[in-house]
Amino acid sequence: MADDTIPLPLAPAVRSEPTTTYGARTFSAFYREWFAPMSRLAFLLVGDRHVAEEVAQDAFAKVLQRWDTLDEPAAYLRTSVVNRSRDVHRRKRLVGRLALVARRDRVDDAPDPLWDALSRLPTGQRAALVLRFYEDLPVREVAELLGVREGTVKSLVHRGLARLREEIHP
Repeated sequence: MADDTIPLPLAPAVRSEPTTTYGARTFSAFYREWFAPMSRLAFLLVGDRHVAEEVAQDAFAKVLQRWDTLDEPAAYLRTSVVNRSRDVHRRKRLVGRLALVARRDRVDDAPDPLWDALSRLPTGQRAALVLRFYEDLPVREVAELLGVREGTVKSLVHRGLARLREEIHP
């Protein structure tokens, strides 16, 4: 019987750093600059530090795949983080876990009523508030990132702020 399997390479392929640069930066420099901010953004969207780091890593993997063709890698990265965070929430809903566990990276472990209230908001409202106020993005960009109309973003922000007010100042 003839062996018709495809031979595997003896050594794994090593991918070197892309030679194309974004401005004067290589991908490694871009990664060092943007990993912490994107991890924080993902944390605010998903509420779990470890999941947030995975989301950021996945987004960087997508950027690396398209590094040579991207005009604005930072914008593509942010969009990837937001979309991957939305995927995380969808997956949680599918398995029936609606409540998010809020892990705090705080030394004093003091209660934080704002974070607790934010973590209880629906995914869309939380994402709109985080992108609008934490990332300080205009409504137009938030709408693009979330894949909704500007009016929807305004509504999500309005309702999210109203719920935060109710929970923090009953």
